[in-house]
Amino acid sequence: MSAPTTSEAETAPLARVAVSRYVTPLREGGSLPGIVEADDLGTYVCKFRGAGQGLRVLVAEVLVAELARRIGLRTPRLVVLDLDDELARYEADEEVQDLLRASVGTNLGVDFLPGSFGFDGTLPRGSSPEEAARVLWLDAFTANVDRSWRNPNLLVWHDDLWVIDHGASLYFHHGWPGGSLERPGAGERFAQQSWSVDDHVLVDHLDRLPAVDEEITARLGVDDLPAVLAAVPDEWLEPVPGAATTDEVRAAYVELLGARLTTRAWLPAASGGAR
Repeated sequence: MSAPTTSEAETAPLARVAVSRYVTPLREGGSLPGIVEADDLGTYVCKFRGAGQGLRVLVAEVLVAELARRIGLRTPRLVVLDLDDELARYEADEEVQDLLRASVGTNLGVDFLPGSFGFDGTLPRGSSPEEAARVLWLDAFTANVDRSWRNPNLLVWHDDLWVIDHGASLYFHHGWPGGSLERPGAGERFAQQSWSVDDHVLVDHLDRLPAVDEEITARLGVDDLPAVLAAVPDEWLEPVPGAATTDEVRAAYVELLGARLTTRAWLPAASGGAR
């Protein structure tokens, strides 16, 4: 395994490593991620730029992982994986070969946690109800719609809870190519957008959310958001109407996330649902 994740380190650019071998596909999800080995001797789950959901899913993965780390959650280390076109020549599976060819360049690597297993509803010994409530807070803030019993996107590793797979968060940016940033009030719309906790795998820990919200408010502020955005590689921030440069795209994320952070319209009440 690669270097361990730390929860309080300053944001640094993602390390860049080259993929040396494609090992096997992971067919649990629709985007067909794969296990790869890299020239740093690490093993990673590769999220491919050529998958159907595009680069914005990779951006969401990086941003939400960095937010998770800053509020005290465990999430695997991320790297940028350079994928050479030669890799596709040695792949027999045509579907995987097409994906590799479409993903030449920089992709996202998520540190592989050997021996980890999926969350079954019981918090592991190293985790607490407060930690579960922090996961609820993160998902509410980032509008993550994909942490249900059907697909918990939580791993247990060394008796600790780890959050993974954040690509279904920050759905607002999928509307940017159509010009949603050019319409007034984009930040306010996201700030006021409610989030339903009803189908969440950790809904039983909702009563801890008010106290956790107070803790996170003292820990994460609007001024931290530019540093969070700094973790995203420039080449994944595609120009869109209303944000023609990399700096403008970063500023758009900061504006929308900052607007949401200054409200609590999205935070579920302890009785369930959005308040």
